[in-house]
Amino acid sequence: MRVAIAGAGNVGRSIAQELIDNGHQVMLIERQPKMLRPDRVPAAEWVLADACELTSLEEADVAGCDVVVAATGDDKTNLVLSLLAKTEFAVPRVVARVNRAENEWLFTEQWGVDVAVSKPRVMAALVEEAVTVGDLVRLMTFRQGEANLVEITLPPTAPYVGQPIHAVPLPRDAALVAILRGKRVLVPSPDDPIEAGDELVFVCTAEVEDEVRAVILGPDSVERTRGSR
Repeated sequence: MRVAIAGAGNVGRSIAQELIDNGHQVMLIERQPKMLRPDRVPAAEWVLADACELTSLEEADVAGCDVVVAATGDDKTNLVLSLLAKTEFAVPRVVARVNRAENEWLFTEQWGVDVAVSKPRVMAALVEEAVTVGDLVRLMTFRQGEANLVEITLPPTAPYVGQPIHAVPLPRDAALVAILRGKRVLVPSPDDPIEAGDELVFVCTAEVEDEVRAVILGPDSVERTRGSR
């Protein structure tokens, strides 16, 4: 992929290096000359420009990018860039960094954002994922499709422990995409049994999360979970 990243601070450079290591082409856009440090990520293309200026984005050929990442430390800048990338340049995928939690509600498809990444939310999800067994934990929201990446760690009492995946009656708009078992990542197949301690990773819409929880953990799990909060 060709990826444009606005903001060459620690966050932007870290994302750029990770993507380059995975074989992608990366362009870092930074408006402050003092932040231009090509030696930090030498394999990236560095552009001195304002990511909120239409002409600058045209000159950088943002329209030729598969993904734009708005990773600056300013939420207003990230929103403006997201909107321009989606509406003016038809970039297929726009990922935006949320710096202030109170602004998270703005980062929707109306502003051109496909995926909003909030550090507090991600950290909270990682904490929950690490300690929670027998409940559904939301890891990430995909704004464009209103779908979520969620995880459930199976307790021994889960109704389908020991049964094959094809026996699990998942609702519509929910898909099991991975099973984490110890240090292994398993691609689910219909005849694979699920085991106690498995971390099941689903993509589903928000509307069916309670149904997924009820199927995987038992019909009383939804009320039990709500009652404990």
